[in-house]
Amino acid sequence: METINMKINGMSVSVPKNATILEACRLSGIQIPTLCYLKEINEIGACRICVVEVKGARSLVASCCAPVNEGMEVFTNTPKVLDSRKKTLQLILSTHNRSCLSCVRSGNCELQKLAKDLKVEDEGYYDGENEQYEIDNSAAHMYRDNSKCILCRRCVAACSKLQKVGVIGPNDRGFASHIGSAFDLGLGDTSCISCGQCIVACPTGAIAEKDQTDEVWAALADPDKYVVVNTAPSIRATLGEAFGMPIGTNVQGKMVAALRRLGFDKVFDTDFSADLTIMEEANEFLDRVQNGGQLPLITSCSPGWVKFCEHYYPDMIGNLSSCKSPQQMFGAITKTWYAEKEGIDPKKIFVVSIMPCTAKKFEVGRDDQAAAGVPDVDVALTTRELARMIERAGLQFTDLPDEDFDNPLGEATGAGVIFGATGGVMEAALRTAVETLTGEELQNVEFTEVRGTAGIKEATYHVAGMDVNVAVASGTRNADELLKRVQSGEKQYHFIEIMGCPGGCVNGGGQPVQHAAVRNNIDLKGLRAAALYEADRNLPLRKSHQNPVIKKVYEEYLEKPGSHKAHSILHTSYVKRGL
Repeated sequence: METINMKINGMSVSVPKNATILEACRLSGIQIPTLCYLKEINEIGACRICVVEVKGARSLVASCCAPVNEGMEVFTNTPKVLDSRKKTLQLILSTHNRSCLSCVRSGNCELQKLAKDLKVEDEGYYDGENEQYEIDNSAAHMYRDNSKCILCRRCVAACSKLQKVGVIGPNDRGFASHIGSAFDLGLGDTSCISCGQCIVACPTGAIAEKDQTDEVWAALADPDKYVVVNTAPSIRATLGEAFGMPIGTNVQGKMVAALRRLGFDKVFDTDFSADLTIMEEANEFLDRVQNGGQLPLITSCSPGWVKFCEHYYPDMIGNLSSCKSPQQMFGAITKTWYAEKEGIDPKKIFVVSIMPCTAKKFEVGRDDQAAAGVPDVDVALTTRELARMIERAGLQFTDLPDEDFDNPLGEATGAGVIFGATGGVMEAALRTAVETLTGEELQNVEFTEVRGTAGIKEATYHVAGMDVNVAVASGTRNADELLKRVQSGEKQYHFIEIMGCPGGCVNGGGQPVQHAAVRNNIDLKGLRAAALYEADRNLPLRKSHQNPVIKKVYEEYLEKPGSHKAHSILHTSYVKRGL
């Protein structure tokens, strides 16, 4: 790696030749504050918080987009720099709704932290006339409060550059500038896919998921309701972050203990229905391959991806697996087989899902998701909402003992666990499909070619005398690129896994929000995914078709994968949506 020599605060350092001043300072142990900057997503130098003094320059320089050069001398904390940052922050705060006490991001707000670090007090230095905004509640999954927006454009970059959806952007000019949709439509009236990547990119409380915890508290207090909770595979690898635990800590046992203490009647595992999804999806794949069905088969576990397909690739809806997502399959099997087995009226069962994904809130309300004549799932909460419930209940999360899921819907295999990482659904499906095709036991269950956080991954496996071409994409920008290759004929695949969020569910829009300094410099996706793969390796059963409760469900109720009854309960349909 080619380097250059420079000085930072009087210290001689060698840094990569193609680095920015911001990167060079970080490599030298100095964290320059930022607001608008997100690495490789939003590098526009707009907020001016990251300014530094460069010897010989006429004015302060935005370090996030200024390149280093040989002999450069940089000063990061001179009175001039600190005064500039403070005045800039005061100007930003002059139009900001400072109701911090009740804000969902209080204590985890980058603007709030900067105000504390720079000793900016709430004195209204530049207060004057402010624009008034109505809160946009039109979307099923989130709201937008422009009174808390600082125009950093991180949400815009996440929507357009990261996801290639682009339904939000800057409207109007000057003092009237604000972030919104075309013609100031409500977000719910656009082709938003509900992925929530804008939420985890936002440094303030301007956008957040719609909090449904009060609905859950009410259900828990209702003696006529039987309240069941299920947790998605990735939650165990991320929930600990909300309580100060290291990124990638598996908190499954403490999570179960917390949910039990919140008062849920049963604490189950969505990994069970992930195993169930594989049984149906692998069967669907084999049926299409053997009987000339529409290929490639594309997974349907991610509601953000499914909605993207419905809006932007309606001609490929026929390629989507008809399988419901694990969330919806869980609700469906709970209110049918489990309800019948336990003698409970499905109308009295209240199913709560803990999900990494804001699109799950949209999915709950989709048509054709009511196997028992009532909605499969009643409420989908994000990881963040669960953390708030735990805090509200006064539970000392890190001190809780490790407890196990309840049976029977808490029984799962390693194949279900890895659903939370990009490539996990593909790998889980291959473990079952290969054994079904060959009739032989699979000795090495790890399909490492489809692992990792790369946006697009491809592999070919020779199985039972045929080459099976597979591909994995995460993030809808990568999905768009992959599908264009398929449509053009450049690529021919049999099976494709697509997750709506980059890196898969571990990086979902409902996961704990991390400061930009963490997002920019730490491999969040990799660390979180590693916890899931480790959990998979440590389980005695690693193939979905080995799950004894899955076998029992088919023997007692569903007959076999792909049966008429299984289709009526576990499968769904899709619609073409406008742009």
